[in-house]
Amino acid sequence: MTHSPEPNTAPDAQTAPGADPRPLRILIGADTFAPDVNGSARFSEHLASGLASRGHDVHVVAPAAGRKHGTWKEVYDGQVITAHRLHSWRWYPHDWLRFAIPWRIQQNSSRIIDEVKPDVVHFQSHIIVGRGVSGEAKKRGIRIVGTNHVMPENMLQFSFIPKFLQNWAIGLAWAAARRSFIRADAVTAPTRKAADFFEKATGIHDIYAISCGIDADSYTPDFTPRTENRVLFVGRVAGEKQIDVLLKAIALLPADLDTKVEIVGGGDQLKNLQAMAEQLGLGDRATFTGYVTEEELRKAYTRSTVFAMPSIAELQSIATMEALASGLPVVAADAMALPHLVHDGENGYLFRPGDEHDLAAKLEKVLRLPQNELDAFKRESLSIVSAHDIQRTLTTFEHLYRGEPVTDPAVMPPSSRKA
Repeated sequence: MTHSPEPNTAPDAQTAPGADPRPLRILIGADTFAPDVNGSARFSEHLASGLASRGHDVHVVAPAAGRKHGTWKEVYDGQVITAHRLHSWRWYPHDWLRFAIPWRIQQNSSRIIDEVKPDVVHFQSHIIVGRGVSGEAKKRGIRIVGTNHVMPENMLQFSFIPKFLQNWAIGLAWAAARRSFIRADAVTAPTRKAADFFEKATGIHDIYAISCGIDADSYTPDFTPRTENRVLFVGRVAGEKQIDVLLKAIALLPADLDTKVEIVGGGDQLKNLQAMAEQLGLGDRATFTGYVTEEELRKAYTRSTVFAMPSIAELQSIATMEALASGLPVVAADAMALPHLVHDGENGYLFRPGDEHDLAAKLEKVLRLPQNELDAFKRESLSIVSAHDIQRTLTTFEHLYRGEPVTDPAVMPPSSRKA
């Protein structure tokens, strides 16, 4: 099967004919933001800093990371943004997640929007903050862009909802998403697959597929011959990531490969997976680092042989894009958006979701590749990720913020879609 990447090839907003060079005042509403570590938070952080680097006045509304709340300046990637941190509570089923107070979100959103007077509001989910800022922006006639990073199905593990009620709860969650996203002038998702999934679940059409994007130049590929076999996973250590499948696969690999596995990230399943690694006899071949700095993360990519992503619920997977930018072949579950990044037999392999035997077989294929074939996989990873450059993503969103046509051929404009 042939897969094609979903590049953002909109022309640069500063050079496109008729483009409006005027800096914008942008309000980003995020239910999860730095220091949180997840795909949505990382995208919002890089979006905010990237827009600020282009001269825009960027404000972010997000839950406070602790007890202190209020408005102050924060710096990301060397860029200054204004953060409006809302009083938040800890969501105790989760190991670190905090949320803004639901019954105060309308009042807080109204106050912040009236203070900031943004040209556009860009919300990242419908949960609490997105619902508040989108509703208040709609009342004031402010342009709204909404991006969905959420699958309600993934949130069930952090709820107390009994299994027999979970399908009902998922339906309610998607209905709530529709109520917020229907307000937006433009709705986006990170991939075409994620956009199609969202359309089916909400009944909202004309969804733009826009990559979250990464700064590929920040990562360091290494083409020197490997002296060890090291498999890397990066992400939340949570149930839907199916890290248990990866550990079982590592235990199935032939002893002569002496394969090591490194799990980078934290989460509620950390202790359970550490115990599983011991039970499987992996011993010191399995390393769980917990959360690490950006510098340590980049080094982990560079020193690895292959990246593994067993998750079945990726709307894009920033970690997989970072692996590609580090020149790694990838073995990933054939699920959701991962096939957009992993082209089977070209820069890695896809395996049957949940099947540790198939995952082990695909990992072994990569680990036994001759150096020249491994290098070919690595070069293809670098080629694929080039279509996901953060600058293209920023330019595309600038067009949406201004209500300008989006010319990216991978992003179908509303006029060409059927409702």
